Amino acid sequence: MAVFVLSLLILSSFSAIPFTYADSGMIGVNYGRIADNLPAPEKVVELLKTQGINRIKLYDTETTVLTSLANSGIKVVVSLPNENLASAAADQSYTDTWVQDNIKKYIPATDIEAIAVGNEVFVDPRNTTTYLVPAMKNVQSSLVKFNLDKSIKISSPIALSALASSYPPSAGSFKPELIEPVIKPMLDLLRKTSSHLMVNAYPFFAYAANADKISLDYALFKENAGNVDSGNGLKYNSLLDAQIDAVFAAMSAVGFNDVKLVVTETGWPSAGDENEIGAGSANAAAYNGGLVKRVLTGNGTPLKPKEPLNVYLFALFNENQKTGPTSERNYGLFYPNENKVYDVSLNGKSTPVNDNKEKVVPVKPSLVGQTWCVANGKTTKEKLQEGLDYACGEGGADCRPIQPGATCYNPESLEAHASYAFNSYYQKNARGVGTCNFGGAAYVVSQPPKYGKCEFPTGH
Repeated sequence: MAVFVLSLLILSSFSAIPFTYADSGMIGVNYGRIADNLPAPEKVVELLKTQGINRIKLYDTETTVLTSLANSGIKVVVSLPNENLASAAADQSYTDTWVQDNIKKYIPATDIEAIAVGNEVFVDPRNTTTYLVPAMKNVQSSLVKFNLDKSIKISSPIALSALASSYPPSAGSFKPELIEPVIKPMLDLLRKTSSHLMVNAYPFFAYAANADKISLDYALFKENAGNVDSGNGLKYNSLLDAQIDAVFAAMSAVGFNDVKLVVTETGWPSAGDENEIGAGSANAAAYNGGLVKRVLTGNGTPLKPKEPLNVYLFALFNENQKTGPTSERNYGLFYPNENKVYDVSLNGKSTPVNDNKEKVVPVKPSLVGQTWCVANGKTTKEKLQEGLDYACGEGGADCRPIQPGATCYNPESLEAHASYAFNSYYQKNARGVGTCNFGGAAYVVSQPPKYGKCEFPTGH
């Protein structure tokens, strides 16, 4: 998700019509920012261009990000957050102002091609579902008002949990309580505006919950025997294809067989908790590498073989302030220092990446699935020192190797010493959730850090 030549993905053949993709499929990347250690937006744009990433999806309309993307040649999907849905649904004057301030202001310099109205609204604990379609309609009306509706499409990413049934794929169906109030009117709007349904699909979740029933090779796009759909006789060789076709079947069941689909989030975590079966950098590399090859074949799913896959990988960076299990903070293609989390080869080509003081070495087979904790070199010296003092004191980390003359004293830097101490504390506490944070001064990596000749322990 070496090597992200995600641009050359036949972008030259893309139509000028927004949100319309090339015949051989499209790869984009989600740029999430729930972290306090990410590079500045202008540095991120440099990284995207260096890696050939020509399409990104954002979760808001943050000014510095949209300004940095101006004249970059990168197509952008922006989002109206869930917390704005009630206001957007209540009054079109609100969406008029929102479109003026968050869309019109930045185009055409910033190439905004679509707006995601909300995100996984049906599972939002704030119960915003009833606001979704009215908000979408008002946003669309505002786009029409400013003559932007031809160049910018609208949609709303749904999670697979919107389905009542997804297996076999031919039996895909939406939850009954969502169909009349939300699903049908939303799909009708998408049909009228020639927009795609946005779907977030994660084979990782299905595999982790059913590892005794689902083949890992089937989930990772590797060679496997495949599964035949008992309902229509179609054969599936990947779990993602099956998930997508379950959504197509669900749309068909409510009369919208003609609405197209884009996978707005999919990915695999490079690290996770012990109960998150399958999390690890080797599997993440296999999933994303297999997915990219799958997209570049230009083939659709068994149910829609002539409709190429269009997907946005999740995510650009590991995000250290996301809550939940360890996996949530380890979906990134890159560490905050812009080093790759793992290599995925695209077309056998490679591209340069920024170097940094933190070095990684190839992962030995015995280390696959292991994680380490390192210091965030971009935080303040005070934070690093405070974290180091805690780890070596009250935290009970083994800090003997970083004492003068000991094996890990060199390099003699606060970042190197803090990294060793943070990792010792993290390993001692069984890599538990929240044990690699130190007030934002640390983050988890899935390849062994290397400072000088010092080797970091992997367990206690």
